[in-house]
Amino acid sequence: MKFVLVFGPQAVGKMTVGHELENITELKLFHNHVTIEMLHPYFGFSPETWRLSDLFRTEIFEAAAKSDLYGMIFTYVWAFNLQSDWDFVNKICHIFESKGGEVYFVELEADLDTRLIRNHTPHRLEHKPTKRNTEQSEHDLKSSMDTYRLNSQENEVTRQNYIRINNTNLTAAEVAEMIKEQFNL
Repeated sequence: MKFVLVFGPQAVGKMTVGHELENITELKLFHNHVTIEMLHPYFGFSPETWRLSDLFRTEIFEAAAKSDLYGMIFTYVWAFNLQSDWDFVNKICHIFESKGGEVYFVELEADLDTRLIRNHTPHRLEHKPTKRNTEQSEHDLKSSMDTYRLNSQENEVTRQNYIRINNTNLTAAEVAEMIKEQFNL
């Protein structure tokens, strides 16, 4: 089992790259909004949404790690200044590694102007209904930069299977090909 964790700030292109990577490999995409969009109509953006989302994700990861799937892609907005996010990442990596799986880290970064444009793309809005209020989504994107550090510092991610890609001027297909080649997926 191969587990590819694609992380970076909002609207950097994680899901879109994940879809492209899914198209050129046998990996299956589980983007972070799958559970959020399921729960949001009932609980909004509440502690209950996040609790249940983490619970569902963990159960899905456990099932996938025990399955005969080739592998899974998961996208995540990782706040490097929150210990709880580090704990979640360590927990999900342990799920796969404890079953003999291989974990790959893909960090995406792009400049703010590019991310603001990507925040409005039809592909994003199709798959993420909670982002369709683009004014609110843009506000959240900008304000999160004041609270959270959503890209790592140099040498902060110490995993052997790690790649950091500035995809400001790259297509999702180009990034997916880079990931596939880097990790021989």
